[in-house]
Amino acid sequence: MNHRQCSGTIGYFHRRTGETGREHFTITHHRDGSRVLRALCEMDDDQVLRDVTYAIGEDGRPHDAFVRLTVADHFVGSTWFTFEPESVACEALTAAQGRFTQKLSFPGGAPCFGTHSLITDGWHGALWRVDGPEEQCFRSPVCSQAANGATGPMLSIIEFSLQRIGTESVHVPAGEFECSHFLINFGAYPPMHFWISGDDHQVVRIEWDYLDAYYELMSYRLA
Repeated sequence: MNHRQCSGTIGYFHRRTGETGREHFTITHHRDGSRVLRALCEMDDDQVLRDVTYAIGEDGRPHDAFVRLTVADHFVGSTWFTFEPESVACEALTAAQGRFTQKLSFPGGAPCFGTHSLITDGWHGALWRVDGPEEQCFRSPVCSQAANGATGPMLSIIEFSLQRIGTESVHVPAGEFECSHFLINFGAYPPMHFWISGDDHQVVRIEWDYLDAYYELMSYRLA
């Protein structure tokens, strides 16, 4: 077959207490430019376990996604998301609400999707346009509005903005990477700093004062 793959692990860290979790990921890149993420997110402090499968098209826009969530070893929800030119939809099964369907109008289509996998936070950097303003604003569907993503999974809409700080060399356990440094603003939350590398917009490091946390690429492998 003619696809390529990369895989790795992102470590989650609290600045005072140390490691709080990890994210194991594999990304399949197809010849047409589409890609599929498979991620397992483990948050030890909140006892959150999230399985994510997320596909984007050659244009970088969401195609479909699946998110399954448990908290403290109890089932919270399992939801399949789809994206159309003028709407977003999901088929959900949650412990709180049972089986239900959502469909939300989204004129022009969703530019991205918040899965609460850190990989997809990095992919937001692909939205940046060098010929645009200093701060660029976007609307996005997300599977949860909670900071730790431990609700739902179901559809809601958020607004955020991106600012590009510059280019920096960043050293993490996986190695040294030339990165674009971005600032992402989520409404009332403090801004999040993130560093991404290469045309694949691979997350290398994230810092978020709101959770007094940082996240680093611990290992990275090209298959």
